[in-house]
Amino acid sequence: MARYGKKASSKVKRAMQERKRGTLRSGRSGRKVKSRKQAIAIGLSEARRAGAKVPPKRSSRKKTRAGSSSPRARAAAPAP
Repeated sequence: MARYGKKASSKVKRAMQERKRGTLRSGRSGRKVKSRKQAIAIGLSEARRAGAKVPPKRSSRKKTRAGSSSPRARAAAPAP
């Protein structure tokens, strides 16, 4: 069974062509996209919004140790 639909592949193809031409821009910042991976991500994101058959985005889980806080939080906290 295919993971991605035809609409998804056409969106990614269009994003890759735009990147090659130098006209693909990223979301809020509007910067020119140079990375191939970012172009694919933009194409898949547009495909999701269009309702194409695309697997859901993977969520990144951050591993934390019990009882420890981040170095930033420790640096900002006042010394005892």
